[in-house]
Amino acid sequence: MSASLIIFVVIALILVLMYNSLVSKKNQVENIFAGVDAVLKKRYDLIPNLVASVSKYMEHEKGILEEVTKLRADANKPNISDAQKMALDAKVTSALGSIMVAVENYPELKANENVMHLQHSLNEIEEQISAARRSYNQAVTDYNNAIEMIPTNFMAQAMKYQRKAVFEIDELQRQNINVKELFN
Repeated sequence: MSASLIIFVVIALILVLMYNSLVSKKNQVENIFAGVDAVLKKRYDLIPNLVASVSKYMEHEKGILEEVTKLRADANKPNISDAQKMALDAKVTSALGSIMVAVENYPELKANENVMHLQHSLNEIEEQISAARRSYNQAVTDYNNAIEMIPTNFMAQAMKYQRKAVFEIDELQRQNINVKELFN
């Protein structure tokens, strides 16, 4: 075998390995996002039951209930982008948190077995969403590193791969909780 043929085979092998690595990382991100999407769907499926259970008690918080219902409808629209899903997730998380805080002001609601079961289910799903977000963010970080680092960045540019966004918490969730206000 000639030296030029060996060099050509080695270069071809390196290109194939880089290509396969990038495709694998992209597919992993898409697969994990589909898992996040599935858990978010479980959460969205719980919302009508939660709203129905608490609405008769929470007349003063009607705006929160309407907001979470609207956000659920928006999240279930077909063909929304991943970025829109991420934004809606942040809004739903905030709205559901407001509902759970409001539930604390209604002793008869806190004692309702159906509401307690829904709260427990929602807490489990929120933990699953948190774990799915962490997995997604790790896969996106690996993907983003691969498309930005030499030499795979050249292959990624040729494949028109773009950076993907990670799940981030919004500014309201970053703020410290005023514990004193919780007891008023």
